[in-house]
Amino acid sequence: MMQQKQNNRREFLAGTMGAAVALGMGQTASAAEEKPKQQYYELRTYRIATEKNQQVVSDFLKNALLPALGRAGIHQVGVFKEIDSKDDHSLYVLIPFQSLDQLASLNDKLEADTAYHKAAADYFALPKEEAPYSRIESHLMKAFKGMPVLEVPKGKGPHLFELRTYESHNANLARLKVDMFNSGEIDIMREVLLSPVFYGEMLIGAGVPNLTYMLAGPNKEEHDEHWKGFINHPEWDKMKKMDKYKGTVSKITKWYLEPLPYSEIQ
Repeated sequence: MMQQKQNNRREFLAGTMGAAVALGMGQTASAAEEKPKQQYYELRTYRIATEKNQQVVSDFLKNALLPALGRAGIHQVGVFKEIDSKDDHSLYVLIPFQSLDQLASLNDKLEADTAYHKAAADYFALPKEEAPYSRIESHLMKAFKGMPVLEVPKGKGPHLFELRTYESHNANLARLKVDMFNSGEIDIMREVLLSPVFYGEMLIGAGVPNLTYMLAGPNKEEHDEHWKGFINHPEWDKMKKMDKYKGTVSKITKWYLEPLPYSEIQ
């Protein structure tokens, strides 16, 4: 009888521990599922010399590419042009991917999309002498951990958009600058209403090592005021004086952009 009670107790404890472990694993898995995975961003720049050719490319993007991306499960695609640019008529296309597999399979999906080819037939039929763009420059980025998914600006658009690239003179300093954003710089920007759209660590592209990010504002005047709030923020003043973050950026390049009417980011 005593032996039977001991066996029953061991079975009870084993079952209880197993249930507890299973519950813990379930909670861990659930927590992992709730945390968004870091997206990947492709930033395409269609290099265009004239306003006429800009319209040709824009019509292709509006009528063919963006609808096809939507059918492929890719949404929140942004299309922008520079503000007050007289000599450069390039278009900037921001495409968010949920995974590298989604990126890798895109060309196959476009190839099989008959509606895409029908909508793009005239565009693809243009002879070399009438090519509407000189080249497409493509950059591939991975979202920061501090902001793993793209955020469309709140409020009525169209908004002003600022695209910024921070270059570093070696990969370790570039990593530290990403860490600086994740460790507080993003939070400060949110607090002063700089309204981030995305932050991306550059994986493939020109000017590496670098990071690239986009901010939104209601207009240039308010956006500049938000930047003043950031520069004068006491937490930013502390961060920029930390030894480990000194010298992380060697060059800053910025562009002011406006969305085209059909852009899914306004």
